[in-house]
Amino acid sequence: MRIMGLDYGTTTVGVAISDPLGITAQGIETIHYVEHKKHEVYERLSELIKTYDIERIVVGLPRHMNGTEGLRAEASAQFAKGLKRKYQLPVDLWDERLTTMEAERILLAADVSRKKRKKVIDKEAAVLILQNYLDRLEKSKL
Repeated sequence: MRIMGLDYGTTTVGVAISDPLGITAQGIETIHYVEHKKHEVYERLSELIKTYDIERIVVGLPRHMNGTEGLRAEASAQFAKGLKRKYQLPVDLWDERLTTMEAERILLAADVSRKKRKKVIDKEAAVLILQNYLDRLEKSKL
């Protein structure tokens, strides 16, 4: 079963896909959009869902450090509802606290230039969201 992980931001959506066994997450791309053309995000996601035969979607939920949810979390939850309605697939929200910071740390450790980091940070955050989700699924099987 392949799962898609998404890091939903104000102008980008980072996309990651699991391997067919649901063990590892791989970054696929970052979709850039402007608010009035958000339909382009859904069009691209439709293509990816068909190409990779996606059966479930995980959307990062950006909570504050104290666990409360703000405007970005609300926007992510609305995005997740839209995905569920549009694609008729299960959609889970996953706590993504610190994933962007962790992605930045990983890219810095890999000596990725600032310009390149900016291009791939959302995709790397999506990988972390999905990998954490997959790891929790695996632990729950034990």
